[in-house]
This record gives sequence, structure tokens and C-alpha cells, in this order.
Amino acid sequence: MEIRQLAYFIEVAEREHVSEAALALHVAQSAVSRQIANLESELGVELFEREGRNIKLSPVGRLFLTHAKTAMKAIEHAKKQIDEYLDPERGTIKIGFPTSLAGHLLPTVVSAFKREHPNIAFHLRQGSYRFLTESVKNGDIDLAFLGPVPTNDPDLEGFILFTEKISALLPEQHPLAEKRTLLLSDLRNDNFVLFPDGYILREVVVNACKESGFIPKIACEGEDLDAIKGLVTAGMGVTLLPDSSFYETKPRFTVKIPIEIPDVKRTVGIITPRGRELAPAEQVFYEFVIKFFSVLEQYQ
Repeated sequence: MEIRQLAYFIEVAEREHVSEAALALHVAQSAVSRQIANLESELGVELFEREGRNIKLSPVGRLFLTHAKTAMKAIEHAKKQIDEYLDPERGTIKIGFPTSLAGHLLPTVVSAFKREHPNIAFHLRQGSYRFLTESVKNGDIDLAFLGPVPTNDPDLEGFILFTEKISALLPEQHPLAEKRTLLLSDLRNDNFVLFPDGYILREVVVNACKESGFIPKIACEGEDLDAIKGLVTAGMGVTLLPDSSFYETKPRFTVKIPIEIPDVKRTVGIITPRGRELAPAEQVFYEFVIKFFSVLEQYQ
């Protein structure tokens, strides 16, 4: 079995079209067909079901596709490690991050790192909490910034960089806008603006409200911080956001008020795969991030 055969098989399987796969691979269609036939002969099974000019994966083909992808990722990771051992300063790091950390934390860390390691490149992927954890597990990304940091996942190693408060954001005309602190229960009759279902910050807010004895009335949803802040500015409701999201300034026509009870906060950190060794460039970045926030904490 050859690596080329696996690559051709995966391309055909995902496209379900031999000629389109050949075009994407920049090879002749006959070469693709021949390699697939050789692979099926070696395995002793049919990986595809032919229906005229169309093809689709057979049941055993779908099973083999999962293993073929895993094998190709392992090979790519091994090649990457070898390349970076030869020159750790010319690696590429695939980093994931949530929208709540995109505004300040990620640009600050990456720019500081690039000043010391200008030849290491980055591929950046933004996504939800679930997307990021699953992508680190299956190797689609190398490591990810995340908040809160998972503490009981057997497939992930989490390192907490800092803990931050979560505060209320109210329209400036809100009856409680002049208060210095709030009880979360003070907002029990308000409409809330939150992230959609499935986002971890929504879960954090809903759980905090339940702890305060009520279920929040969700009037609007936004998929990023700017959208949520804009809806609060428009008077559509109130929200709870991490303090780091107000790093530069709070939105106009709103007020940010600390929550006294309960103590709503989240951990922020970096996650890596527990069962896969980091490549040299990834390890350099990982150690840089931990040192960076350790120094920052001393100054704070």
C-alpha cells in the first residue's frame, strides 16, 4: 500500500467523482483509476460502488476512509516534525481560537512571538468551543487558545494562563446603569443578548443565571462579540461578557458593571493533544506563551 494510493482514494471518496479528483490532483484520470483499482486489489474489497458514471463509497469504503484520513494525518505530522527538527525556526503552527479571544489576546501573543521568531508561520482557525477541542484531538489544528479551559478531558492537556471576571454590559439608559456593582438577580426581568446555543459563553451565562435563581429571557443572539455589543447598544437587552473583551474600550452608549454575586468568571488557557507530541516549532510557541503570561502576571 502506497501513500499515493491513500491520497488518491481520499480525494475520490470526498468528491465521489474520479475526473474531478484527477483534476484536483493534477494527474490523468486513468492514473487515479489505476491506483484505486490496485488498492482495492490489495485489500480484497470494493471501496466504491459504481452506478454508471457516478461512484459512491461502499460500506467498507466508508470505514476505510476514516482510517485512511487518520493515517495521512499521522504521516503529515511525522514529516512536519522531521522538517522542524532540521530547522525549528521555519515551521508552521496551526492555532485555533474562539471569537472572544480574537480581539486582543491572540494578536498580542502572536505579534510578540513573531518578533523573536520571524520565520515561523501561522495558520489561524476561529471556531466554537466544540470545534476547537475536536480539531485539536483529531489533529486538524496543533493547539488552541480556549476559555474556559477543559479540566477533565482525557484526550486534551489544558494549561490555565489566567482567570478573568465576567461583567454585565447594559444600555446606558438602563435603570441600573448608575450602580457600581450588580447582583445578577437584579437582571432577572431583563431581556438577554447571548451567543447562540452551543457556544460556551452562552452556557456560562445561563448557568450563572440559574445559580441566581432564574432562567434568562433570551431576546436576541449574536455569533460574535461585535454583534452582541451592537445589540446591547441598540437597547435590545443586556449581556454578560469576559472582561478581556473590553480591553480597549466598552461600546458607546453602554455601561460595564461588575457582578458582585455570584462570582462569575472563566479560566483562559491553551490546550494541546494529550496523546501526540508537539512538533518543535509548536513546542517553542507553547513554551513562549506560558512564559509570556507568567511575566505579564508579575507586572499586573
